[in-house]
Amino acid sequence: MFLQLFGTVMIAGIVGYASEKSGFTRNGYIPSIIICVGGAFLFYFIRIMFGIRFGAPGVDAILSSVGALVIVPTHWRRWR
Repeated sequence: MFLQLFGTVMIAGIVGYASEKSGFTRNGYIPSIIICVGGAFLFYFIRIMFGIRFGAPGVDAILSSVGALVIVPTHWRRWR
């Protein structure tokens, strides 16, 4: 279980970095990585508590990281 948590954090960090590098987001490297890791942690614990999953732990980490990147910045961004 500890290795799944470590892998989830590593995959989320890579997704955050890659999304910023590719231009998918414009938050900055550190905020994107923090958002991805937070979303991955949240879904990891939901997976443990309720058994909700989309597939392998790596797939869950990628989907939750991308989902957090889509939800969090657009929720707090001010539209002009």
